[in-house]
Amino acid sequence: MAQTLGVRVNDRIRADKVRLISPTGEQLGIKTLNEAMEIARGQDLDLVEVASQGEPPVCRIMDYGKFKYEQTQKNKRAKKHQSQIVIKEMKFRPKIEAHDYDTKKKHVMRFLEAGSKVKITIMFRGRETTHAEIGEGILKRLASEVDEIATIEAHPKLDGRNMIMVLAPRPAILAAVKKEHEDA
Repeated sequence: MAQTLGVRVNDRIRADKVRLISPTGEQLGIKTLNEAMEIARGQDLDLVEVASQGEPPVCRIMDYGKFKYEQTQKNKRAKKHQSQIVIKEMKFRPKIEAHDYDTKKKHVMRFLEAGSKVKITIMFRGRETTHAEIGEGILKRLASEVDEIATIEAHPKLDGRNMIMVLAPRPAILAAVKKEHEDA
């Protein structure tokens, strides 16, 4: 038998004595390993070590193939229900035109409504860094315009030639996105 789930099965169990549990879950008491193996083989099932740290280790009589299958199904369900936070990035320039600003703002709103965090970057070139207040003004204006669907997670700060701010969707938006994924 393979040892894929980190449990010992049948001949891989190393203890001399084990605390045995039947397939229905009732305690059968402390048995020698050979006795436990005979009982399991008599029922055409496997002997699986479920708690190796116990003294003596706890072993259960079960169908190991079915147990492995149920564990993988449980892991798949858990993975399906966990949410993954995605960070999108939108780059602006200090001299951005009004139309370009509106287009990028729409993209930011779409990302937030989809449940993603958005990293907003203002890229400065040359001597534009001397006027960092222009970039900060753009970030604050954007934050106030998307205030109903987003909160500021990281306030604007200068990082080399870039000014960065992170927006996160409000909890109501996240709840709506989560409900939408569960219904799908």
